[in-house]
Amino acid sequence: MKLLVLLLLQGLIMASEKEIMFGAGCFWGVEYAFRKVSGVVDASVGYSGGHTEFPTYHDVCNKDTGHAEVVWIKYDESKVSLQRLLEIFYKIHDPTQINRQGPDVGTQYRSAIYYYEEEQGQFIRKFQSGLELSERFSRPIATEIKKATKFWKAEDYHQQYNQRTGRACHINLDFLD
Repeated sequence: MKLLVLLLLQGLIMASEKEIMFGAGCFWGVEYAFRKVSGVVDASVGYSGGHTEFPTYHDVCNKDTGHAEVVWIKYDESKVSLQRLLEIFYKIHDPTQINRQGPDVGTQYRSAIYYYEEEQGQFIRKFQSGLELSERFSRPIATEIKKATKFWKAEDYHQQYNQRTGRACHINLDFLD
């Protein structure tokens, strides 16, 4: 009986875990920012949205893979909402820039959200429409919103880069206040 209760509880805990991918320029700072969010269970940097299988950092930087630098996030929606994650995403970078963030230029640095569930996609589109209507940004939002495709985890030396090296990226961490 205890085993059954534990299995049921584990199923409930896992049911509240969701996945999403965010591209907001260089993935180092994006990962660093989202790892600071209570309710984010895990985060990894990698590549998605393109056509090349098993891409490397070198491949993606050569701009012929179609992939964006992204952060795959697993979050516990009982602790952090998709709305909160989107608020952070749109605050930590400039979603109006096309194929660039800060000093980084190229399609791999595009603003992108890759969702796993249709309900997420609907919510994200509605959220972005609301931002556009609010006129918070002086230019149109250029964020790509698409159903997630395969996530290709980046090389180990890219994982938790900011935390390991102390080197910072373009990311705005004002949301931590």
